[in-house]
Amino acid sequence: MGQAGCGGLCLSLFDYKTEKYVIAKNKKVGLLYRLLQVSILAYLVVWVFLIKKGYQDVDTSLQSAVITKVKGVAFTNTSDLGERLWDVADYVIPPQGENVFFVVTNLIVTPNQRQNVCAENEDIPDGACSEDSDCHSGEAVTAGNGVKTGRCLWRENLTRGTCEIFAWCPLEVRSRPVEPFLKDTEDFTIFIKNYIRFPKFNFSKSNVMDAKDRAFLKSCRFGPKNHYCPIFRLGSVIRWAGSDFQDIALEGGVIGINIEWNCDLDKAASECHPHYSFSRLDNKLSKSVSSGYNFRFAKYYRDASGVEFRTLIKAYGIRFDVMVNGKAGKFSIIPTVINLGSGVALMGAGAFFCDLVLIYLIKKREFYRDKKYEEVRGLEDSSQEAEDEASGLGLSEQLTSGPGLLGMPEQQGPQEPLEAERSSGQKGNGSVCPQILQSSRMRRADHLRSGVADQPGQHGENRSLLKIKTISWVWWCAPVIPATREAEARESLEPGRRRLQ
Repeated sequence: MGQAGCGGLCLSLFDYKTEKYVIAKNKKVGLLYRLLQVSILAYLVVWVFLIKKGYQDVDTSLQSAVITKVKGVAFTNTSDLGERLWDVADYVIPPQGENVFFVVTNLIVTPNQRQNVCAENEDIPDGACSEDSDCHSGEAVTAGNGVKTGRCLWRENLTRGTCEIFAWCPLEVRSRPVEPFLKDTEDFTIFIKNYIRFPKFNFSKSNVMDAKDRAFLKSCRFGPKNHYCPIFRLGSVIRWAGSDFQDIALEGGVIGINIEWNCDLDKAASECHPHYSFSRLDNKLSKSVSSGYNFRFAKYYRDASGVEFRTLIKAYGIRFDVMVNGKAGKFSIIPTVINLGSGVALMGAGAFFCDLVLIYLIKKREFYRDKKYEEVRGLEDSSQEAEDEASGLGLSEQLTSGPGLLGMPEQQGPQEPLEAERSSGQKGNGSVCPQILQSSRMRRADHLRSGVADQPGQHGENRSLLKIKTISWVWWCAPVIPATREAEARESLEPGRRRLQ
């Protein structure tokens, strides 16, 4: 059994399958097929070619440079700093204008700090103590402000003391801001200059209008119809990002400015415009202790005696991240052919789906399946079948050789075999063998058309052979009948046998 299965598998490797087209007169499946074709064609034309521009070669390796400038002044008058004018050198960090920059909107100032000894803040867990042994000398306070000196200091109305530390004293003011310190920053302007290049197509452009009049940039402002004046009002950027200036200026935040370049290089270069979008990147809905954006910096001075002191500033503000993305496309025959081939493949997928519906899902699936799949044998297999048929014919001749079939004499008229075929093929207990009778007639016709004349003395023999072959086929198709009916048949043959004798 294993060898037979292996042999069948090996022989199947040499089989060849070819398509056979069957026209199925089924309106439902035909309508489904046409709908699939229309849908695929609409997808290919509208989505792939018109919207996604599938006929273009695309370059996404955008090279970009960003230069930023912030302009504006603010005036403050406080007890710690007195009257002071703030310009771009004071509130913009870093000052060189990169794609990430920070604008100070609020601050907490701790002036005149000097290196000295003072008590650690009470809310620092590692700075709490009950006795001097709790403060190890020379050990830095974890998340604190200095180094322990080895003394434990007590304050009034406190159940525990704090370690003495060597630090910048007095320590930083711990209060949180109530309102923005630099309220006028809402009217500051941001100039964002962007240069882009697509190396595949050697295409370069800028978001600034190529104008020789310098007064243009001093008077213009960005708007929906003015893409080439990238000067933004700071308060407008915050509003476009969906935030309120007073809220974000109080504790700080992060704003993203996205510049998108989508250039169709099949059109003129003047049609390639930058598109701007704004969003808040930090979690504005969260009111946790880490919300907002701040950092510390200090300004150092020396007194008349040469002793260094500093002013510590905790700055709150808005961080701006400028991000540039884009792609450029230009017609190319390669993506066009690829997308057309994909569309043709989708058409084949639609035909495959309809085939599944036709031969597996509808009621007449068995009928359509038989019509679609047909097994065809080669010439060698047909020769083998012919040999098997010939061997079966020889066996039937051996069974009918002798004086006659069922005791009938050998010499009979030429019309008797035909009558026997008709009676046996059409009657005989309801048994009919039309295929065998047809095969017998075809062989007899071939013999008569062969053109070989009977030799003298062989005419009766050839007729006898024809008779024997015909009767043998009839006998081969005769049904099995009960013994009583067989006896009756023999009695009906007795008068004929006597006549023949």
